[in-house]
Amino acid sequence: MHKAVFLDRDGVLNEVRLIDGKPYPPKTLEDLILTPKVHECVNILKANGYLLFVVTNQPDVARGDAAIAEVESINDFLLQQLPLDGIRVCYHDNQDGCACRKPLPGMLYDISKEFNIDLSNSYMIGDRWKDIDAGCAAGCKTIWLDYQYQEKKAQGYTHKANSLYEACLIIKGD
Repeated sequence: MHKAVFLDRDGVLNEVRLIDGKPYPPKTLEDLILTPKVHECVNILKANGYLLFVVTNQPDVARGDAAIAEVESINDFLLQQLPLDGIRVCYHDNQDGCACRKPLPGMLYDISKEFNIDLSNSYMIGDRWKDIDAGCAAGCKTIWLDYQYQEKKAQGYTHKANSLYEACLIIKGD
């Protein structure tokens, strides 16, 4: 079985737009800013034998605030720039009741089945409580990137870090 690191996209691999203390995704590829040391981080994880998957909620599509084409252009750019093994996207909104929308672990379960991943030896890195809840529900170790957003705080995480780089060092030393 393989081990993996599941990465939220916005706030983990790329910077968010902060509005009134709350995080929002970049609207276009031109707005995309990668997080500091992101290339170094993913290379550390790859060198330590992890498969890397992005699992991201993009409800702005369902809400009519973003186009699928813009989300996909950002994802395509990330796939070109970083040694990722895949990106899974949930385009649903809260009321849609799908199993793939974090905090539910559907995306992690689907990837684990497809790629024969041992979830108990894998990590979920996220900057929001929904990421951590999804990782915990899937049986992964979790690392919460605490950016002091003005929203519900994550609970039950395995580790807390202040950056993706710090999270990668935690995984490397584990």
